[in-house]
Amino acid sequence: MLIALSIRDVVLIDQLDLEFEPGLTAFTGETGAGKSILLDALGLALGARADAGLIRAGAAQSVVTAAFALPSAHPAHALLADQGLESDEALVLRRIVTRDGKSRALINDQTASLSLLRRIAETLIEIEGQHAALALAEPATQLRLLDQFGVPVSLRQRTAAAWRGWREAEAALRQARDAIEAARRDEEFLRHAHGELHDLAAQPDEDQNLASQRQHLQGAERRAAAIDAALSEIAPRERRSGGPAVTLRSAARSLSRLAETEPGSPAAQALSAIERAEEALSEAETLLSRASAEAAPDPRALDQIETRLFALRAAARKYTTNVAELPALCETFAARLAALETSETAIAGLTIAATQARADFAEAANALHDARLASARKLEAALARELPPLKLDRARFTIACTSLPDSRWSEAGMDETSFLVATNPGDTPGALDRVASGGELSRLMLALKVVLTRAGPADTLIFDEVDSGIGGATAAAVGERLARIAKATQVLMVTHSPQVAARAAHHFVVAKSANKNRAQTTVRRLDHTARHEEIARMLAGETITDAARAAAHSLLSPT
Repeated sequence: MLIALSIRDVVLIDQLDLEFEPGLTAFTGETGAGKSILLDALGLALGARADAGLIRAGAAQSVVTAAFALPSAHPAHALLADQGLESDEALVLRRIVTRDGKSRALINDQTASLSLLRRIAETLIEIEGQHAALALAEPATQLRLLDQFGVPVSLRQRTAAAWRGWREAEAALRQARDAIEAARRDEEFLRHAHGELHDLAAQPDEDQNLASQRQHLQGAERRAAAIDAALSEIAPRERRSGGPAVTLRSAARSLSRLAETEPGSPAAQALSAIERAEEALSEAETLLSRASAEAAPDPRALDQIETRLFALRAAARKYTTNVAELPALCETFAARLAALETSETAIAGLTIAATQARADFAEAANALHDARLASARKLEAALARELPPLKLDRARFTIACTSLPDSRWSEAGMDETSFLVATNPGDTPGALDRVASGGELSRLMLALKVVLTRAGPADTLIFDEVDSGIGGATAAAVGERLARIAKATQVLMVTHSPQVAARAAHHFVVAKSANKNRAQTTVRRLDHTARHEEIARMLAGETITDAARAAAHSLLSPT
């Protein structure tokens, strides 16, 4: 419930701090005193549109803070947790509006979005004024109220779940049909592409392996060419044409006789060196010949690798993918072709599932429809008992619950609810907003609130002049009903009726005063004596008489 309201620099309010208690609280005061300013200020804290025109003249900004006490199971806790915001048993909503029209929203002094502030506020307070009365004429509001009055939540949940199941089944069937239709359009391409990729039989990472093999073979060619070049220098194919071996042998022949006659001479030593060089050259020739045989590349292998690699890369370019994805693409084409072959069976199965899901929804929605009809009769009877004291004794209230065409079915079922009223005997009941006046709508709304009591999640109800245009016994009946609602829910009301104000457990008076050529709105909590005077003023007007005080005493005396 609302426990405190702090207002700074809003229109005619300079500084105001109010504390609230459970039960029925009345706000009274002369017309123009500023009661609407209180509601406008509270609306800011609850997420209403910011308007720089609300800032008090001479002030840089307006600040409104509303504090609430929350039970542990209140839905606001879950909303805050979803946004990562902390919460406890106290909840503080604050709104700051600056001269440039910008505003900031804070929840428990943590910055929050305006949309979250509004969602939180919807769980805390309901403001019932002329706009709320007009909302009563909306079909969606009427259906919600009817459901909350006497329709089991389990039935509504079952219908909503069946609706979602039906929508999902229909979506699956539609997607399957679209996929098969697309596959049939592309069947020729699919068969050609699948056949091509199937014959290619690409393997994962095959292109990388082939590239590595090609690089190795290309390196072998370079090695063989170097070895052959060296071998041709050491041992030319035409041995007589020269080469180091021929040169060494010729030199050895020239020195051999001299070495025999002059052993140990430099010439003999040179011959020994030449013979060692000839042996080393022969060894080098043997090693190079062996290396040449081992390094000789296989031209066919390189050609086969390059042909395969080029084929894989060409296929990848053709299908706008990479070689590694070609096996998966082949499987995708195969699956689409297989779907064509099994399409009739698949469509038949999905059609049966969608038909069954629709039947499940219809069954749940029909049960919900029956429950709503029963709830409508009970609500009609309950309202019929509340209308006479509210000067609506000649009114006849009925609820029509009709079935909608398939195209308008929803999670809420297949019903459209209409609250109808005839204000005179013999009249045909019509829509609330066409038959009932503004005052009648307000009283109908009040009667509904009495019957429903806790129809919504909010712990605080605010009634803005719901007693407008009535007086006497009717006003007394309105006050009695507001007091009845306040036994279960905190109720704040703005009223001009002394009969209604007298029912309040707590009473504030709103007044406007002029100080130094500047108007200012103040709010004062009334004690018992001051309440008598305020009720007397409301009864008598500007001049309070003894008769008015006696009447006020009568209204405030317990019965």
